[in-house]
Formats: sequence, structure tokens, C-alpha cells
Amino acid sequence: MGFYASVVLPRVLDRVMSGENFDALRRRLLAGTRGETLEIGFGTGLNLPHYADGVQRLTAVDPNPGMHRRARRRVDGTALPVRMEILDGQSLPFEDASFDSVVSTWTLCSIPDAAAALGEILRVLRRGGTFRFVEHGLSADAGVGKWQRRLTPIQRRIAGGCRLDRDIHGLIRDAGFRIALLENFYMDGIPRVGGYMYFGRAERPSRT
Repeated sequence: MGFYASVVLPRVLDRVMSGENFDALRRRLLAGTRGETLEIGFGTGLNLPHYADGVQRLTAVDPNPGMHRRARRRVDGTALPVRMEILDGQSLPFEDASFDSVVSTWTLCSIPDAAAALGEILRVLRRGGTFRFVEHGLSADAGVGKWQRRLTPIQRRIAGGCRLDRDIHGLIRDAGFRIALLENFYMDGIPRVGGYMYFGRAERPSRT
């Protein structure tokens, strides 16, 4: 992993994804997290202040060592037990049905095989558990979607593989989840090509 990906990008993302608009979504998303919790794409730890009191332990995975280095100061400053792992979400070394909550915030856009990652999330989620997500992705507006597809090759090069044009709803549905809540909206202060949000909760069906 080069200097840009491991040093520059973590600093840029830490700044760009901070602020009240992001914090408001994080607080709302994480209000119901409980038990053994897994966060994929932990990044620089910006979710940490917003986890609910019901979380027993957080397992935080991210493949970028530079993200982990910047997250360490936040981990050291929280009372929540956190286990940090440098791992790719496409292959998780955890037992089946081992987490009550799984969280993904602005992460599925940059995982090379998002379908594989969602399959792993479904596998490690306990029955009755919840997958909580807020992601940006393909807009319902055809005109915006056209520009998202045009700009994705550039975005992938400068933003750690991030795609602007992923159909997050379709990916989660096709992975086998039951979607309990889904809201779509443009986030204030973000250009529309990168600001179309998918906010929601999904559950592991009882039959799986």
C-alpha cells in the first residue's frame, strides 16, 4: 500500500467525513446497536462517539493500516471495549452467527466485491440481529446516475476504490437480507453525484 493510500487518504477522509451533517446520521443510525457489534470499514473511528450503551464490545475491521493508525487515538479515548483488526470485509475470520449488530457507514462503495462482503455480513449476523448501514450510491435520478457512471473511474483512483454508482439497495436485497428500513435522500452540503444516500436497517431472515 503506497504513501497516498496509507497516509494522505486517511487524513483527507477524516476531515471530509467529519462535521454535524455526518454526525447526525451516525447518531441516528447507531442509536439501537447492541451486544457484540462488528463494524466493517472502521476508517479513522468517526463512529465511536455515537455507539449506544448497549454495545458490549466492538470489533472494528479495516484493510488500511493508515486508517487504523489514525483511529487509535479515538479508540484509546473511549470506554467501549474495541478490538481492531486489519481485515478485508470480503473474507471475515469470524464464526457464523457471532454478532448481534453489524455496521457499515460509507464503506460498501469501496469494497471491490461488495456482494461477497454482504454475504459475509449475513453469515456472521445472528438471527434477530441487525445490519445497520448508511451508504452513498446510485441515484434514482437518471441524469445524476449518468454522471455518477462517468465520474466513477476518476473517483476510484483518487478515493481508495470508491464507486459513485453502486445500487446499494439491490446489493443488500440480493445478498438475502430482509430490509426493515430504507430511506433515500440527497445529503445537504454534498454534490449530488456523491450525495445520494441509502440509510437503513436489514435483518437476517429466520429461515437462513
